[in-house]
Amino acid sequence: MATDRGRTGATPLMAMGNSLTHAISGACDWLMGQQKADGHWVGSVGSNASMEAEWCLALWFLGLEDHPLRPRLGNALLEMQRPDGSWGVYHGAGNGDINATVEAYAALRSLGYAADTPALERAATWIARKGGLRNIRVFTRYWLALIGEWPWEKTPNLPPEIIWFPNKFVFSIYNFAQWARATLVPLAILSARRPSRPLRPDDRLDALFPEGRTHFDYTLPKKEGVDLWSTFFRSTDKGLHWLQTKVLRRSTVREAAIRHMLEWIIRHQDADGAWGGIQPPWVYGLMALHGEDYQLHHPVMAKGLAALDDPGWRHDRGDASWVQATNSPVWDTMLALMALHDAGAQDRYTPEMDRALDWLLARQVRVRGDWSIKLPDVEPGGWAFEYANDRYPDTDDTAVALIALAPCRNRPEWKKKGVDAAIDRAVNWLVAMQSECGGWGAFDKDNNRSLLSKIPFCDFGEALDPPSVDVTAHILEAFGLLGLPRDMPAIQRGLAYVRAEQDPAGPWFGRWGVNYVYGTGAVLPALAAIGEDMTQPYITRACDWLVAHQQEDGGWGETCASYMDPSAIGRGQTTASQTAWALMGLIAANRKQDHPAIARGCRYLIDSQQPDGSWHEEEFTGTGFPGYGVGQTIKLDDPMLTKRLSQGAELSRAFMLRYDLYRQLFPIMALSRAARLMKASG
Repeated sequence: MATDRGRTGATPLMAMGNSLTHAISGACDWLMGQQKADGHWVGSVGSNASMEAEWCLALWFLGLEDHPLRPRLGNALLEMQRPDGSWGVYHGAGNGDINATVEAYAALRSLGYAADTPALERAATWIARKGGLRNIRVFTRYWLALIGEWPWEKTPNLPPEIIWFPNKFVFSIYNFAQWARATLVPLAILSARRPSRPLRPDDRLDALFPEGRTHFDYTLPKKEGVDLWSTFFRSTDKGLHWLQTKVLRRSTVREAAIRHMLEWIIRHQDADGAWGGIQPPWVYGLMALHGEDYQLHHPVMAKGLAALDDPGWRHDRGDASWVQATNSPVWDTMLALMALHDAGAQDRYTPEMDRALDWLLARQVRVRGDWSIKLPDVEPGGWAFEYANDRYPDTDDTAVALIALAPCRNRPEWKKKGVDAAIDRAVNWLVAMQSECGGWGAFDKDNNRSLLSKIPFCDFGEALDPPSVDVTAHILEAFGLLGLPRDMPAIQRGLAYVRAEQDPAGPWFGRWGVNYVYGTGAVLPALAAIGEDMTQPYITRACDWLVAHQQEDGGWGETCASYMDPSAIGRGQTTASQTAWALMGLIAANRKQDHPAIARGCRYLIDSQQPDGSWHEEEFTGTGFPGYGVGQTIKLDDPMLTKRLSQGAELSRAFMLRYDLYRQLFPIMALSRAARLMKASG
């Protein structure tokens, strides 16, 4: 192929000819076939076995051991087990995860699978080989306590009285990240009440206590290199347990705090029955309410349990079922509209795209959520990620909504529908949500109290939502595409933040996508959109980094392991989504010397496209968080990092995601932008 291009004298981009157009057309046709009747798109969201295991255990705890979903969840767990007996956090992980494996083992035992079942024997052997239960995280300890396999007094204490802490106090619940806050409230009730529904005697986890329970050390392992604050909070936790046992357990103050928390939980339930648009507050919320004598037929409980049958949350295949950690219809619909606009498909699919725009416009959040605690005078105007999550709109979805709406704001029919007012509300909300450092976090302004990450409860993973480059880049891109003035203070502060966060080697860290390929692929289009001079040295370094990490097959790939292993940064199995991100970055910079790399990347996408117009991708290229505890990049050259964080490249403290439509949406964008570049360079 390269020889033919050389003979014709065509540029690498021009040499692709009609194959580029054909690939885009086929991809758009496939995408349109996935559109729902009301206009939106939604792909499945893959995570890890803890989701199915925890729901299986929760239904047991609620007294629903005969719930028809439980055996289906067990079948899903058996399908997901790795050959070595473990369960992992992401596809292709080199090692299994101790937490997911213990939770899956417990769930299968609760279903009556015998300890000598081959799958369970392999799991127990693997757990023992990895050091046993001593190394499990905080959340897994809570789950074992809920089924009578762990003493509650050996779990981190969460006093319900924190519900009364003022916002200016560092330990206010509103200084925790959205996901941690919504989870902390029901867990505080469970921690205070210490309920359990023990497994049947024959189903107990005796195999995981090979030397017996009386000789087992239940304390949290000491970490390497902890500071004085971490030591202080561990000592404080012991004191809180003493107070819990001797003083507070049934005190008037405690009862009032628990009532306040119950009201908070009920007030925060989403329209679809879940909480916070994610699994943890939903599953813990049901158990906390149940423990306070809310019957299963109570409207709040019934609504929460009914959501398990909602196809927006649950995915069935054969005799197995998976319950998603979240759902992504708003996000997927925005990206689909972006892709179709990039492809110039608005004339071909006008009715379908108009339905999608109607659906999207109706999803703008017009009520106040937790974000307004810090911004009481700001008008709502954001978008959330999920079907029903008005309490927690996020800045990333709001930015991408603006990018999707921008092309239609001058159409008379859309002006009549109020698109200008919707855009103005969103812009004003985003400006108000900008953090002091110039960047944007996902759900809250200035959610960066690092002291919170040192308390024992936060051993589970991320507890903070500080600003990130990828979110900030999307907001800058939206502002640029809307034509907001480059000298606007919010844009200038955001640009300064992005520049300050660049890695010395050239790329940018990916907080919500894997990893430096995602971050860099987000920043470069944003810089072009706000009119940045794309010939500047710092942009050159970013482009050089992308080109240097292109692989032999022409694509790009980066493994989730890159969040802990510096040698894996920019390296991994090539994927359609990550190749598209790199291409969009290089196309935005539009350096002539990068055109051959762009052409090779496009050729990879064209050649790997399936006959039906789609792409295949099993790899996880999304992330809820990388498991550092502080929500942002850290120095990976620390020789004690693995011990200090209690995770290696298997990412035991992380939460990685696979968004099914990423494999389709981003390649359409990249190929469409390449087609425009080809036309311009021809």
